[in-house]
Amino acid sequence: MTEVIEQDASDPLSKAEFEALARFRFGIRRYLRVSEEMVRTQGLTPQQYQLLLALMGFPGRDWATAQELAGLLQLRHHSVVELVNRAQRQGLVQRDPHPRDARAVRVSLTPVGERMLSELSTLHRGELRRLGSAVAQPFWSELSGVGEAVES
Repeated sequence: MTEVIEQDASDPLSKAEFEALARFRFGIRRYLRVSEEMVRTQGLTPQQYQLLLALMGFPGRDWATAQELAGLLQLRHHSVVELVNRAQRQGLVQRDPHPRDARAVRVSLTPVGERMLSELSTLHRGELRRLGSAVAQPFWSELSGVGEAVES
């Protein structure tokens, strides 16, 4: 069984820990900025890309409800509905009746949405590789025991 050792929150961070956290934070911010630029050059908003990614990456199926998307995207339900409306007008997603809940609809990618997501995700994969370990592999090993897994 794997157990996580928690470091006391009152323990001050070392210089190396601050440096590791800063590299990780700056790596994330750089990735997000580059991602937003890539997405905009393809005619989408960052939120639309996140919607497409959430649909393709939804665990176990290729559709989601607006309520589920709201949780994933950290948006209010009505904001997701408007985001889906705009994406549907662009031909990126479609709505289908939910088979068991008449109040909900299934939102899924169209072939156009899948193609757009595939193209953008390929560009993002390249950027993740360029960013290296700052994003792809956090510097947790430098954080003296924080989140360190131990076999028991």
